[in-house]
This record gives sequence, structure tokens and C-alpha cells, in this order.
Amino acid sequence: MSDNWDHITKIDPDKEISQEKLDRVVQSGTDALMISGTQGVTQEKLQKVLDMLKDCNLPKILEPSDPSTVIYDGFDDIYVPSVVNAMDPTWIMGHHKNWAVEFDPKWRRITKEAYIVLNPDSAVGMVTRSKTDLSVEEVAAYATISEKYYGFPIVYIEYSGTFGDPEVVKAVSEALDEAKLFYGGGIKSEEQSKEMSRYADTVIVGNVIYEDDLDVYLSTVEGAKKK
Repeated sequence: MSDNWDHITKIDPDKEISQEKLDRVVQSGTDALMISGTQGVTQEKLQKVLDMLKDCNLPKILEPSDPSTVIYDGFDDIYVPSVVNAMDPTWIMGHHKNWAVEFDPKWRRITKEAYIVLNPDSAVGMVTRSKTDLSVEEVAAYATISEKYYGFPIVYIEYSGTFGDPEVVKAVSEALDEAKLFYGGGIKSEEQSKEMSRYADTVIVGNVIYEDDLDVYLSTVEGAKKK
């Protein structure tokens, strides 16, 4: 994990992207690529993305939603999320336990993420049954416990598909001392990227790369670099 990443691009293996568009993403100035998806991810789809990135020198991070889809070769890091506000404990520690029992996790390659999911209509919100009707103080408390008690080095505020509340992100930023704050969700302009970058160490941008106008995505890189 780098202390200097302003902008990470999230690539969903379950979505189609052309080689030309992916090459422009690689050349955009983004600091790293996160390969991640909630549904429909397989090892074959992951490998297809890796094959498309064979000439890419950016850090490549795998963020698995299920241990059975983990590929170690080809990735620089593996960021494993625990959805700390999930009402289904499978997403807090259950999948992780299965990974330890059934597979062979290379623990030195793994970085822990405390996810706080705040969009109830998102796929990740519904799958994990996340409790999203939280006050600003409650979200900040989740972040505090994640860092101080459980020792997560990353706290990830995830609005997944919709632009979140900057006041929530600000409160979480003020609650953290050493953990890095990631923000993801609905960033579709330079202004939105710059606004969330005022509080988050790193903004994560994903859905916008699958839309027609890639210049919009490129503007999010510029916004993150202007914080």
C-alpha cells in the first residue's frame, strides 16, 4: 500500500471493456488499478483482465469478494474487505474463515480493509445486508473501532454508484489517526473528485470508465491530484 496514492481506478472483471479504453485508463495518471467486483467474478474473468494488462506497469490490486476467486500471480497486492456494518456476518469474517480453512492465503500479500457500505440500493449493500441508515456519528464510530480496536490500516467509505455525503467523509477523516481513508462512489466529475479528496486520502473511481465519454473519467484523475 502506498502512502501517496490520490486516485485508484476500479475495474470490474464482470464488465466488458475494450483494450483501447483500458490502455487509456492505464495512461491517465491514475496511481493504481483495483480489480474488484461484487457479483459474477470468476478466475477466468480475472485472468482475462490480467492478460489485457500484461504491459501495464501500474500497481495491480486484487480485491476479492470470495476466496474461491483469488489469483495470486499477476497481482502486486491483495486487499481483503470486511464489511463492518454488514448484518450478515459472512461478510465480516465468514468468507475469511473459509479462506483460511479451505485455501492457502499468503498472509504477507494481504492488506485488510474495513468497508463501511452506505448505499442500500447497491449490489454490495444488498448482498451484505449492510446497515446503511446510520448517523454521521455512527459512521465515524465504525471507523474509530475499525482502526483503534481491530487495527485495519484502511477504512473504505463505499457509496457504490451514488455520490456520497462529504460531511460523512469529513467526519471519518477526523476520527482516524493513522489508517488511510478511501472513498468510493458516484464520482463523475473533476469537482466531485476534488471535493472528496479534501477529506479522503484516496478516491476510487470505477463505474464512469464504462460510460461512453472517457474524458469524464480523465477529469476525475485531475480532480484527485488537485487536492
